[in-house]
Amino acid sequence: MSLIPLLDLLGEGAVAALFGLINGLVFGVAAQRSRFCLRAAVVEFARGGLHDRTAVWLLTFSTALVWVQAARLMGLIDPSEARMMAVPGSWSGAVIGGLMFGAGMVLANGCSGRLLVLGATGNLRSIVSGLIFAVTAQMALTGWLAPLRDRLAALSITPNGRNIDLLAALHLPEGTGLALGLATALVALELARRSRIGAARLVSASGVGFAVALGWGLTQALSQVAFDPVQIESATFTGPSANTLMFFLDRGAVLEFDIGLVPGVVIGAFLAAAISGELKWQGFEGTVPMRNAMIGAVLMGFGGMLAGGCAIGAGVTGGSIFAATALLALTAMWAGGIATDIALRPRGTAAVA
Repeated sequence: MSLIPLLDLLGEGAVAALFGLINGLVFGVAAQRSRFCLRAAVVEFARGGLHDRTAVWLLTFSTALVWVQAARLMGLIDPSEARMMAVPGSWSGAVIGGLMFGAGMVLANGCSGRLLVLGATGNLRSIVSGLIFAVTAQMALTGWLAPLRDRLAALSITPNGRNIDLLAALHLPEGTGLALGLATALVALELARRSRIGAARLVSASGVGFAVALGWGLTQALSQVAFDPVQIESATFTGPSANTLMFFLDRGAVLEFDIGLVPGVVIGAFLAAAISGELKWQGFEGTVPMRNAMIGAVLMGFGGMLAGGCAIGAGVTGGSIFAATALLALTAMWAGGIATDIALRPRGTAAVA
């Protein structure tokens, strides 16, 4: 189906925002129902477990790999044109920012995407943390923290003015990415079987991964018919959170994919929680949790911008196209989260959501 009539009717910016809204709705519903969260998986792993939260994360990651790499083989998605591939990647930013983000998500009790989902269900702690996260991300993008971010990112960058596609750099045969996705999915399904995860939650976890592929596909399709250049991108929440905040503060801001994505996640998560009867007001319980959440939000805001993406943006979206710095950032997030959980938790504490 041609997008040209829709572009003529709404304009390119509005269509991009509409696609972001659709992408966000799918993500929000699926993330709320599956309880997807990198922080939960990291804490579970740090405490010696490979159970439902790890299975959900692996299934999301593998589903994104399968869909994106299958679309790549069919010529529907060209990762080389993606925004994160078309610019230099930062090795130093991936490591430092990833460690900061990993520590922050443990302190804040959720990664940036999870904060959006929880905030939509009435969690006031997540709303406060999410706002601090967005403000810090904006400061790191164009504000007072931007010079520090630039200096740290410039310590070590990828050569030739582009990020590195690991599949191409390692000269792996066509279909390797798809095969890796299928293998990871088998591991995830085995963990899900052992953890006795229900079919509905498995489908929802897969839906989060599908949302990543959907974002790539929608922006790729738009880029092929739009008159002005369109960035090929998908779900991520560091830059979009900052951009959405500024959109509502600056009357001169323009519509784009990011502006639809964040509200879409909120609406989708709210509707999913409302239908399932899971809307509930929740607040901070004491000074220490509030302090930790605020510190964690700042670390995630700066760390996510420095790393080139959040737990979703680098961890799943960037990982699905094998962007080298994204996978390095994901590894650093796991390391930072594990180290922080070990440092903070009392001995013998069981994993918690």
